[in-house]
Amino acid sequence: MKPLILVGGGGHCRAVIDVIEAQEAYEIVGILDKQTAVGAEVAGYPVVGDDSALAEWARKGVWFLVTVGQVGPAGTRRRLFEAVRVYTDRFATVISPLAYVSGRATIARGCVVMHHALVNAGAVVGCNAIVNSKALVEHDAVIQKHVHVATGALVNGGALVGEGSFVGSGAVVVQAARVPPEMFVKAGSVYKGESHG
Repeated sequence: MKPLILVGGGGHCRAVIDVIEAQEAYEIVGILDKQTAVGAEVAGYPVVGDDSALAEWARKGVWFLVTVGQVGPAGTRRRLFEAVRVYTDRFATVISPLAYVSGRATIARGCVVMHHALVNAGAVVGCNAIVNSKALVEHDAVIQKHVHVATGALVNGGALVGEGSFVGSGAVVVQAARVPPEMFVKAGSVYKGESHG
């Protein structure tokens, strides 16, 4: 298995650890978090440093995954992703064995597809994106980088979700709609927007 460092040690990290353990492609060797957390454990894994340790771990040839959650703009996730990119392009792609990802879909580096998510044919999920538990990304939809499609959200066929956006739990993005970059689509809403494609 490939050695993996997680960047961020909160609640989302704990959920992603479950997916990583189920996938059995990566071995978690540690977590980077705030300096005050160093020496603690998250779900049984040690916090081995903060952001200042990125270069050291990159030199060791490990893989990285940003495991900070996002419930609004993607600023922190984007910043951490770019901080890792200064040193390496080794980003893990983590897909739960309980998810369904079509062989005709594209999942970029640094993404996590959580338990029971569906990503259908022709869909594209950009780097550092989250497709959370029970979310649906339908055929030919485009999820741009640094997007979080939250639990149970539905992104219908041919829709586009712009970079850094958040689609809340149970929200519906209608077919062919275009969600602008950095948009907040609130939980349980129906987003029609402008059509795309």
